[in-house]
Amino acid sequence: MKPQRGMALITVLVVVAVVTVVCAGIIARQQLAIRSTANQLLVRQAWHYALGGEILAKAILRRDLQQGDPRAPRDHLGEPWAQLRTPFALDNGMLRVQILDASGRFNLNRLADAGEAGEAARVQFRRLLAILQIDVAYVERLTDWLDEDSEPQGGAGAEDDQYLLAQPAYRAANRLLTDVSELRLLGMAERDYQRLQPLVSALPVEAPLNINTASAPVIASLAEGLSLADGVALIEARGAEGFSDVQAFLGRLPALGISGGGLAVGSMHFEVLTEVQIGERRQVLHSQLQRTTEGKVYVLARDLGRSGLPAPDKEQQP
Repeated sequence: MKPQRGMALITVLVVVAVVTVVCAGIIARQQLAIRSTANQLLVRQAWHYALGGEILAKAILRRDLQQGDPRAPRDHLGEPWAQLRTPFALDNGMLRVQILDASGRFNLNRLADAGEAGEAARVQFRRLLAILQIDVAYVERLTDWLDEDSEPQGGAGAEDDQYLLAQPAYRAANRLLTDVSELRLLGMAERDYQRLQPLVSALPVEAPLNINTASAPVIASLAEGLSLADGVALIEARGAEGFSDVQAFLGRLPALGISGGGLAVGSMHFEVLTEVQIGERRQVLHSQLQRTTEGKVYVLARDLGRSGLPAPDKEQQP
């Protein structure tokens, strides 16, 4: 009888051990499922808050257009859309929204124009690269990236034959840029790209440059006789409310013979950066918007791969 009792005890202990292991596994899986569900809820919540920031930006841009002449808008950095700085307090977090004028940057897609406007854009882009001390060979490389032929431009151009040697291999786009980050595919160094990226955009070819929001390097690239110091002086001259029209800007540069073609004092294209912080979850949404003279604001593209906004000042913290 004693050996049988010993076997029964061992059997009971084995059963208890097995049940303990199974219960521990169930509890661990349950805890993992709870954490996963909580993370998914935070992700969805942050995403909808980010969309809310985008909707807020669209409403601000619509109201801005209604306050002036929709047929001839005038946009400058003193308007509410450009002064959106204060974070919005959320439960266990905050929401920050920043609206940038994409029309105040040099439009890289202008180089795709096959006429005189395209040649003028290439000359201006060459001046902008020189101001930033970046190799001007990227003018020819970008032209080849945009055009539809397979013939390299000048001595620095590049087509499929060169890009197919890369690892991994790829081909020239032969179309308009959809995002400024495509400059990296031209072989542009990270340091040069970070210097150039805030000053350029990828808009429709016909999109004009808003001289009321353009930076000093972009303004200085408009003519050969302009220096970076001249660009800074013109920004000071336009004041808090900008130039009333293009002629007011050109009137300050009569000797340079700058044409008013491709220039404007209003904008149709904007970028919106929305950053949401909820607990340990952080969501950044980059939206490209187009505003029409009819008062409509359309979302052209969204990107979740951008870096966040600069840290707010302590006094702005909610």
